[in-house]
Amino acid sequence: MGLNLPFFASLSGYQASWVRYDVAAGLAVAAVGLPSAIAYPAIAGLPPETGIYASIAPLIAYAFFGPSRKLIVGPDAAIMTILAAALVSIMASAPAGIDRTAVAAILALGVGLFYLAAWVLRLGVLASFLSRPILIGFFTGISLSILVGQIKRVTGVDIESDGLIRPVIELLQKTSSIHWPSLVLALGMFGLLQIVRIVRFPVPGPVVVLVLSVVLSALFNFEGQGIAIVGDIPTNLPSLTLPQLAGLPLQTLALGSAAIFLVSFGSGIITARSFGALGGYQVDPNRELVGFGAANIAAGLIGAIPVGASDSRTAVNLSVGGRSQMVSVVAAATLLAALVFLAPALRIIPIPTLGAILMATALGLIDFTALRQIWRISRMEFVFAFIALLGPISLGVLNGVLLAIAATLVYILRKTMFPRDAMLGRIPGRDAFYKLHRTPEARQVPGLAICLIQGALLFFNTDYIESRLRSIADNLSADTRWLLLDASSIPQIDSSAAEMLTQLCIEFRERGIKFGLAELHAEAREMLDRAGVIECIGSDMVFDVLEDAYRFFEASNDRPKQ
Repeated sequence: MGLNLPFFASLSGYQASWVRYDVAAGLAVAAVGLPSAIAYPAIAGLPPETGIYASIAPLIAYAFFGPSRKLIVGPDAAIMTILAAALVSIMASAPAGIDRTAVAAILALGVGLFYLAAWVLRLGVLASFLSRPILIGFFTGISLSILVGQIKRVTGVDIESDGLIRPVIELLQKTSSIHWPSLVLALGMFGLLQIVRIVRFPVPGPVVVLVLSVVLSALFNFEGQGIAIVGDIPTNLPSLTLPQLAGLPLQTLALGSAAIFLVSFGSGIITARSFGALGGYQVDPNRELVGFGAANIAAGLIGAIPVGASDSRTAVNLSVGGRSQMVSVVAAATLLAALVFLAPALRIIPIPTLGAILMATALGLIDFTALRQIWRISRMEFVFAFIALLGPISLGVLNGVLLAIAATLVYILRKTMFPRDAMLGRIPGRDAFYKLHRTPEARQVPGLAICLIQGALLFFNTDYIESRLRSIADNLSADTRWLLLDASSIPQIDSSAAEMLTQLCIEFRERGIKFGLAELHAEAREMLDRAGVIECIGSDMVFDVLEDAYRFFEASNDRPKQ
């Protein structure tokens, strides 16, 4: 099996005329990315430099390995929430003294390895495993968890409760401990973010509030007023290191990495495809596995956090007119310069401002329009979306991922457990067969009942199919001599279904009804042949074309006398 590495695929055919567009877009991406790079690590209890590092090396790695010219990677709020849950599980059983930041870097490496393993195995199809309704519900639950998680940052109150409601109740019980200047600042910045969004101000809201809060912090000495600030940020450049695994619970590390990988890839491909449609380019999930994997390995090697596709940064890139992944290189260089030269300004960023940015981000993850659309289109899919929503809130984020996967499996089974069926007949004077329930003028051929089943016959739906075919046979007219199964819409048949068809054939024969098959797929026919079903039915009752079966019946002695 050949594996073609997409080195610099996103920069192939680069033109000199693109430079000015890419530089402008890179500066804009860096400006938008800096606030989230500083804010997002707080969700997982990590220092802000881990987010800045994650906005530098992974961008360069994706530019080198990623296939998309427009997609921008970076820290993501939902990924951070899953990372936070994974860190809690790992640190609970890790030896004392283990650095939380180092564990986050190990998880980033693990995520990258999962991506590369999935690429080797050509598992890009995993991108479609979590359905859109379940992802929408899951991210809604994640966003609510993020909102609750900002209580301490915006109020200064230590909250010990978990869940969605209990932290709010605890806050109400501790209103005397609220640091009102912090809360006023957070609410003011949150309100400003909404105003900037509503009026469509040309400068992104996070950039506006970050700059304003730094100015206010310098003018009014927020630190002296008791408002928490970011504090010192290392100005040294990130260096390559290989985190040590000694003493860490490997199984928990693997499960945490797998959870981050599955959710980040599912949401990342949705992002990639959405912007691919806007940008007019195709998205190859298998090649994206390489780009995302390289980005996460780069993050892990410099002590940063896992990354994924960034909606906001990619949107800025498209709006400014970036032409290639040189945008990522420029953005990374800009953030590196900010880390070196703007450290004093970054130090006095108020924590309540970061809480306000995270609250606005969390609200942005809730797609109310999509939820209403799902409700309108399919109540059943909305139920699964709601189940996925409850998972992160009621069971915790990691268990919420498992619940989302379980909901997906149940959703798939629900769709395939009860395949549709229809009885077929003919319209007098016309060829071909028509569904009786959809074509009123169609009539069953006297003596011949034809049933069309639309779906695979597998172990989990054989009981249902058996009951349906037996019910159909019970309601046939007395002169019916043939019951023919139109298998043109049956892509697969397994051994359980083969045994069920054998039993029905014997039962129908005892009732004076010949059972036959028409238009079997080649693979299904081979299965039934090996299982002895064809022998039981008789090769003369197995037809390649439904019309052949009709003509054979018309010429047989089984046709009712006129």
